[in-house]
Amino acid sequence: MHVSFNLALDFDSALRSAATAAGFADAEALNPEVRVSDPRHGDYQANGVLGYAKARKLNPRATAEKLVAALPASVRETCDVTIAGPGFINFTLKPATLFAWLRAHPSIAQLRVGAATAKRDQTWIVDYSSPNTAKQMHVGHLRSAVIGEALARLLAFSGAKVVRDNHIGDWGTQFGKLIWAYKRQLNTDALSREPLEEFERLYKVGNSTAEADPAVLDEARAELVKLQAGDPENLAIWKKINDVSLAAFQRIYDQLDIRFDVALGESFYNDKTDQIYRELSDLGLAVESEGALVVFHPEHPRFKEQPLIIRKRDGAANYASTDLATILYRFEHFKATGALYVVDKRQSDHFDQLFLTAQKWFAASHRTLPHLEHIDFGTVLGEDNKPLKTRSGENIKLRDLLTEAEARALALVSERSPDIPAEERAEIARLVGVASVQYADLSQNRSSDYLFAWDKMISLEGNTAAYLLYAVARIHSIFRKLGIDPTAGELDTAATPLETAEELTLARKLVKFSNALDSAVTQLRPHFLCLYLYELAGDFSGFYNADKVAVEDPAIRARRLLLCARTLLLLETGLNLLGLRTLRRM
Repeated sequence: MHVSFNLALDFDSALRSAATAAGFADAEALNPEVRVSDPRHGDYQANGVLGYAKARKLNPRATAEKLVAALPASVRETCDVTIAGPGFINFTLKPATLFAWLRAHPSIAQLRVGAATAKRDQTWIVDYSSPNTAKQMHVGHLRSAVIGEALARLLAFSGAKVVRDNHIGDWGTQFGKLIWAYKRQLNTDALSREPLEEFERLYKVGNSTAEADPAVLDEARAELVKLQAGDPENLAIWKKINDVSLAAFQRIYDQLDIRFDVALGESFYNDKTDQIYRELSDLGLAVESEGALVVFHPEHPRFKEQPLIIRKRDGAANYASTDLATILYRFEHFKATGALYVVDKRQSDHFDQLFLTAQKWFAASHRTLPHLEHIDFGTVLGEDNKPLKTRSGENIKLRDLLTEAEARALALVSERSPDIPAEERAEIARLVGVASVQYADLSQNRSSDYLFAWDKMISLEGNTAAYLLYAVARIHSIFRKLGIDPTAGELDTAATPLETAEELTLARKLVKFSNALDSAVTQLRPHFLCLYLYELAGDFSGFYNADKVAVEDPAIRARRLLLCARTLLLLETGLNLLGLRTLRRM
């Protein structure tokens, strides 16, 4: 029996074909809306028949009956089809179908082929993290980094070509004050020990001094002009600041297992903004207003009185200038199908104006605009329901946050598994600690704020990374004790069909991996995959507690090991798609 990776798509296609076979006048208008259903009703449910029938003043149940009668025999072979209520069509997979699915998808390569979507071979830019140089990354940088990495992995797994771009803030007016202070008050010892802390100190010195003394402010502006004009000394200082900053960022990225394809910061687009000013002016989209170059959107209710400034009155570029240049570069250089901007929801107005301006610009210049989408996210809150900060009110450094996560994870691992050698416990704690921070973030709906609570985050109970990683380690231990490779092909051939209720329940959850993956990719929300993995681990636990795996009967043992192997495959694949590293012992 051939069984597809995503059975919901098969049923969707079958219903569309049935509409034609049943002679529906506008069969092409039917959208079956097949999705995972409440287990009490079946495995999948088609909800779209009601809307289709009501819009045409047809009886929904009679319409559903005609569709079911016209379904091809192949559907009947794979599932039981029933009609519920006013016209919901339910599909309940037969045990033979579940068994065939388990045998048909034995590896990550098979899963990847099955997961390929309409985004196959499209080029998507994922713009994420994007810290400012000369500053340490803090907790506010966490969400963009982990959400962006997860989305990049999910898109790539679905067949897209992904370009990960770290659009760092490495240009702008702050460098005038920083260079002024660097030349006068640099502490070389501090620079060698904690360079980013020294740069932050120097900026504070330069900023406070410039605010107090107009002459210093003029000097700082002069340093910026020299930098922008290509002065060798100032360029060398600026390059050192950025090189040191990027090296410090990379240490954080290494901890989070994040990698970028390019790091094209604002400075990269510095020589590309003149084209933006010229084109938008020539097209009549940009006009001079109070000395600045701006784009008005009078038709937009929020932006009637708030134009997008693309060149400041002093002639300097700003975020809008470089962001427009970035869009054009991605269109021309990467031939991008789309770009996702993983940025705090507080920047929504900026992106709305930016995208609206880009739409008008590309339309007027007869270009095809890539799909542009702001992937917004909420704030990390402390237990006081305010943005998470230190007791002194400062932003918590991301480096310190990850260090504490590892320490807390080490305490958990040492308590649970004191027999594991200290060095191995430290490595386990490193992975569990970082994964706990990542997963606590990703398991939330990204648009919502979430409460950062250590006790819930690093726990073996509930929807946590530690719970899922422990499930993975437990399955590895089953195979280790039996001396069997979980990827061994003989499990497929030796296994007999599923029988017990717990075996069938677990198999039904495994089959639905494709739907969780599809939801996460199409809606660009990783929490759908997190919830699935948590439920899968729960169903595995129910199966493992009810059905002994290492039984004497080789056929029963083989099929239960097959269920263990597929659960392990999907847990590890899913966690890796979220950006988490797994382990074999915990």
